[in-house]
Amino acid sequence: MENKIKNVVLVHGAFADGSGWKALYRVLTQKGYQVTAVQNPLTSLEDDVAATKLVLDNQDGPAVLVGHSWGGAVITEAGNHPKVAALVYVSAFQPDNGESALQWLMTAPPAPENGVLPPDDKGIVYYDKAKYHAGFCADIPKEEAEFMYASQGAFYAKGFTTPITHAAWRDKPAFACIATEDKSIAPEIQRAMYKRSNTRSADVKGSHVIFMSQPEAVAGVIEEAAAVQA
Repeated sequence: MENKIKNVVLVHGAFADGSGWKALYRVLTQKGYQVTAVQNPLTSLEDDVAATKLVLDNQDGPAVLVGHSWGGAVITEAGNHPKVAALVYVSAFQPDNGESALQWLMTAPPAPENGVLPPDDKGIVYYDKAKYHAGFCADIPKEEAEFMYASQGAFYAKGFTTPITHAAWRDKPAFACIATEDKSIAPEIQRAMYKRSNTRSADVKGSHVIFMSQPEAVAGVIEEAAAVQA
């Protein structure tokens, strides 16, 4: 791994937590990478960015910063950290300055399988349990989907509407995996974002959680990002 970045920091999205990265963690660590999964509080964009920066502070050198879904908005802001050498978006939001994740989500009609519910009286957004497997993670086993649902964090809706102040992808190399069968963030939304930013993207056949169902393919894109000169 000479001349390669060896640190990888993984940032999960809404309706999930850091444990979802286990399969990808295994693949990357077997290849010699040092991997850390951030546990986002999901209370606001600012709080998730702060949690990510805390992990980045503790890296012993340059890192590839990886975000899934909502985590894409987080890495877009947190990626300005000096230790971040490259960004990887995994079926993730990639807003520009002044844009929010919600703005992009609204650019295409939701899939029938999508189960994102309106915010409750505390401002928290949940995913309809009956739709979670089909709408969020159709290509992982039912038992795994049930555990993922049970272990998710509480996502505060205000994060979705908070605009980005400084999009890191404007200054740093960006890579992406497009989930071709995504029912949570439509593939056409992903393509539009990554095309706009000239992000080097690869199609990965699978659901919104391709990092779980296709960890080798996602790891391949992370390895490409790790080869950039830090």
